[in-house]
Amino acid sequence: MSLVSDVKTDVNMREVTFSFDAEALEAACERVYQRQKKDIAVKGFRKGKVPRKMVEKLYGEQVFVEDAINSLLPEELDGIIKELNLTIIDRPSVEIVSVSKEEGAVCKATLITKPEVTVSDYKGIHAPMKVREITDADIDQQIEMLRQRQARVVDVDDRAAQLGDEVKINFEGFIDDVAFEGGKGEEYPLRLGSGQFIPGFEDQIVGKNIGEKFDVNVTFPEQYGDDRYAGKAAVFKVELLGITMQELPEVDDEFAKDVSEFDTIAELRDDMKKKLGESAEQAAQTQFENYVLDRVVENTDAVIPQVMYDRRIDQQIQEFSNQLRQQYGDLKLEEYLQFTGMTMEQLRDEYEPRAKKEVTLRLALEKIADLEDIQVSDEELDEAVTDFAAQMQAPVEFVKSRLPMEEYRLDLRVTKVVEFIKNNAVVDNDLAEQNEEEAPAAEAETAEASEEA
Repeated sequence: MSLVSDVKTDVNMREVTFSFDAEALEAACERVYQRQKKDIAVKGFRKGKVPRKMVEKLYGEQVFVEDAINSLLPEELDGIIKELNLTIIDRPSVEIVSVSKEEGAVCKATLITKPEVTVSDYKGIHAPMKVREITDADIDQQIEMLRQRQARVVDVDDRAAQLGDEVKINFEGFIDDVAFEGGKGEEYPLRLGSGQFIPGFEDQIVGKNIGEKFDVNVTFPEQYGDDRYAGKAAVFKVELLGITMQELPEVDDEFAKDVSEFDTIAELRDDMKKKLGESAEQAAQTQFENYVLDRVVENTDAVIPQVMYDRRIDQQIQEFSNQLRQQYGDLKLEEYLQFTGMTMEQLRDEYEPRAKKEVTLRLALEKIADLEDIQVSDEELDEAVTDFAAQMQAPVEFVKSRLPMEEYRLDLRVTKVVEFIKNNAVVDNDLAEQNEEEAPAAEAETAEASEEA
């Protein structure tokens, strides 16, 4: 195959014309015939014994040409792409321009190439990294969560119901003295103060004793889900059957021994403070990295083909589909869309902004890797593959045989670039304070705009 012409037709678009000589085309046609002849049947010949010339006479001289060219294309076109030093991001579109036994074939391929990227000001980015101070209130909240987990449920029979209690009730609802659908329950468990029922319902149970029968008067919200009841007054006939409460353990050294490996509550609180501090530090580091990378995206200029966004959206949807199966008992994506009333197009629209950001960032990081000559040595690559194999609990050679190694090397280069950008960034917590000051103003502007609208 030989290159005839290479023309840049648009941003990220190339039109490459190339040819196969008559000898190469003939050899490919013969290979196709030999591969297909066992399935060719013509009257007067045994199946698989029909001469090639007879097939071409019956079906046309070019009967094997298209398959022949398709068999030549992958390797030969790949060679031209390498010769031109192009990186393509989608499957080439190929058309046959001309073909003859004497001249061979001429083809034209339309290629979508990796976009050219410009990244500015990626060194010295100012970003906030404010670590939240851990207070006694934070530790108290953690202690309270542990208390809730250790709570015992006990029956209450010596007092009236209070907020926070769980009660068991029979109830039936009436609108204009007529019982309505869905308004009845028996031995129904309800935590008072949970907001599970219509506003005002739970408050009217507070102060009642076991065995009491009473009316609860409420009004359905105007925005209630069922239009039949929205905004209407209702009376519920209620009987209080039982009351239970959570009995929380005392916060003392015995509590610390029960819930941890520590002997005293002071040791437990110190450990909590340490771990919360580590989490706060990690959160600040993550915030710092996200802020820096957002600035890189903003400082990136590129015309990116839609196909790159579409491919990333495909990956995101596949990841989401896998999560559904893992978290919700093999729930299929199609079932999720049906349950939520969402179309696939709407789901793709939701993912598109994130996909655009991720694709732009990846291109920017790869460009910076080239600009700064950030490389991954063979030793670093081997070490990373060995660690990955250990995580997968698989032999290293098996992992190497399955991983696209150069793509994996590029991933490692990108990871290095992220560290490079972070190491060259400047911590500026004045930005965090400015953001905190600007947030209320922005909220006020949004509220004013909403009112005007």
